[in-house]
Amino acid sequence: MGYKMFCSVYKSTKKQGAYLYIEKKDDFTPVPKELMTMFGTPTMVMVVNLAGRTLASVDVEKVKASIKGEGFFLQLPPPPVNLLEKYKQDKAARKKESQ
Repeated sequence: MGYKMFCSVYKSTKKQGAYLYIEKKDDFTPVPKELMTMFGTPTMVMVVNLAGRTLASVDVEKVKASIKGEGFFLQLPPPPVNLLEKYKQDKAARKKESQ
């Protein structure tokens, strides 16, 4: 049987889209107090084996390295897209192409 690296994943009650990965279920001791305050009460989502797996929103190797090195990994949601800036960039690109 192959190598296994299980971790527990929790979602934030204060910050939508934020997830905390820790090595041992319900053991938040490696997580800084300030981070836990920002995160709010963790809600258990799942236990996952990171070995030989890909994750939807984050590089699994970064997660594993962070858990091994720091004892946790914090996944934050991507920043919102500034639609006005995107429109301006797209408009400028179209104008450039038509010249």
